[in-house]
Amino acid sequence: MASGLKIRNQKDFAAGVIYIAFGAAFSLGALNYSLGDPARMGPGWFPFWVGILLALSGVVTALAGLRRDAAAEKIKRPDLRTMAIVLGSVVLFGLLLIPMGLVAALCVLILGSSFASHEFTWKGALASTVLLTLFCVGVFIYGINLQMPLWPSFLTR
Repeated sequence: MASGLKIRNQKDFAAGVIYIAFGAAFSLGALNYSLGDPARMGPGWFPFWVGILLALSGVVTALAGLRRDAAAEKIKRPDLRTMAIVLGSVVLFGLLLIPMGLVAALCVLILGSSFASHEFTWKGALASTVLLTLFCVGVFIYGINLQMPLWPSFLTR
C-alpha cells in the first residue's frame, strides 16, 4: 500500500517554506553584487551564503513537518491584536529613536511588545526592558560606536 506525503506538522512545514522563500530571495538578491571567492569575498558573498544556509535550514524544517512521527499541529488563525501590538511597537521605536534617543525608544519598544504576550507580567517586562536596554546601549553605543542619540534632545542641551 503506497502512502503519499502527508503534512503532519503544518507549523514546521509552513515555517520551512518561509525560510526557503526568504533564503532564496536573499541569495538571488546577492547575485546583483560581486560574490568574489573565499580568498577575496565580494559584497554579495555573505548575504548569498546566509541565504543558502537559511534555505537549507528551511528544507530541514519543512521535512521535519512531513515525518511520520512529527507532532500533529495545525496552523492557527493569526492573532491580529498581537501582530498589531508588536508592529505598532516597532513603528513607534522608529519614530521615537532620533527625537527621544535610544533609551526611551527601546523602553517603548520592549514594554510595548511585551503587552503582546499572553504571559505578560509587569515584573518580567520591566526586567527585560532594563537588561535589553543595557545590552543594546553597550553593544551599539559603546561597542560599535553607532552615532545615534542616547537620550532625548531636550535633556542634552
